[in-house]
Amino acid sequence: MIDELLDDTGFLSAAEDAVRAAAADEVMPRWRQLAAHEVVQKSGPHDLVTTADREAEAHLTRSLTALLPGSVVVGEEGVHADPAVYGAVRGDAPVWIVDPVDGTRQFVHGEPGFCTLVALAHRGELLASWTYAPALGEMAVAVRGAGARLNGAPLRAGAPAPGAVLRVATAHPDYTTPAEKHALAGLAVEGVDPRPCGSAGLAYLAVARGDSDAVAFTWEYAWDHAAGVLLVAEAGGAHRTIGGEPFRVTGGNTLPFTAARDHGTAVRVASLLRHQ
Repeated sequence: MIDELLDDTGFLSAAEDAVRAAAADEVMPRWRQLAAHEVVQKSGPHDLVTTADREAEAHLTRSLTALLPGSVVVGEEGVHADPAVYGAVRGDAPVWIVDPVDGTRQFVHGEPGFCTLVALAHRGELLASWTYAPALGEMAVAVRGAGARLNGAPLRAGAPAPGAVLRVATAHPDYTTPAEKHALAGLAVEGVDPRPCGSAGLAYLAVARGDSDAVAFTWEYAWDHAAGVLLVAEAGGAHRTIGGEPFRVTGGNTLPFTAARDHGTAVRVASLLRHQ
């Protein structure tokens, strides 16, 4: 049944419509309009959640599970409220993996560099994903085996120019522990230009469209990576952990990991990363 849905343009369009509707109803009306009480710290001053995050996730939970009966949602805010919810990523039911506002800090500051991320997975396999940046007017869609598109046009990552300095997006220092900083420090070599990113989803999109060469991350929360990993792969790229395996959305990866424009770049970047 799940495989058949990937060939159903009506189903895929309805999922895209659900993502757009959640952003239109819950995210964009609050962009640059947030009141002080609508922004709350979770674990610290750099870990923020807003009313838009919570309401958009609730909106998506209703619409996506109605679209695919028997499916479940693993969302960043739902897992924060109940960590046991995360186990559904490894379960037998189809799972929608949701980050309602990826790049919350940018959203809070009134900047356009945020997006809504949704991926559909089943038994650990990524099937489809939607990366929607409403303030930028960009919707990227990836379907397993069917490629990736940005606003309807095919996405191809291509390979970096021979000898070019590799542009690698990494986690912002504000969000990394000393061990994670150590792991990423291996990128500080000649021929590599590591740059901190804001929204992980938009960093993956930059790789898929060939504007960046790779990402390198030290954590594996599915809502940050599921949509982007599939997007890059379907645009012709590759992903790889420092253990040499592809990134698994179900977890248990040898971290850090990278997703890159092509296999060779993924191998090179992974070889520079250090174990945490």
